[in-house]
Amino acid sequence: MSPLSLFLSGAVSFASLVVALFFLRFWRTTRDAFFLFFALSFALESASRAGSVVFHISDNNPAFYAIRVIAYGLIILAIWQKNRK
Repeated sequence: MSPLSLFLSGAVSFASLVVALFFLRFWRTTRDAFFLFFALSFALESASRAGSVVFHISDNNPAFYAIRVIAYGLIILAIWQKNRK
């Protein structure tokens, strides 16, 4: 991976972590599971990107896709659960 690609993956990882903390703050205020699912989703995305940078593994690795599927599944679950009521 090129240095620019590593830098951008690190930046996306950091941004995802900031968004996860943002949603976690709203969850602490409201105790709404919607915000908790979003926080977990973005934390998983951050860990996935950070893992690819730390271990110098390409983003095309199927293991990272599995983590992202779980993260996006959490978002879908949060939206479904919020609209179910």
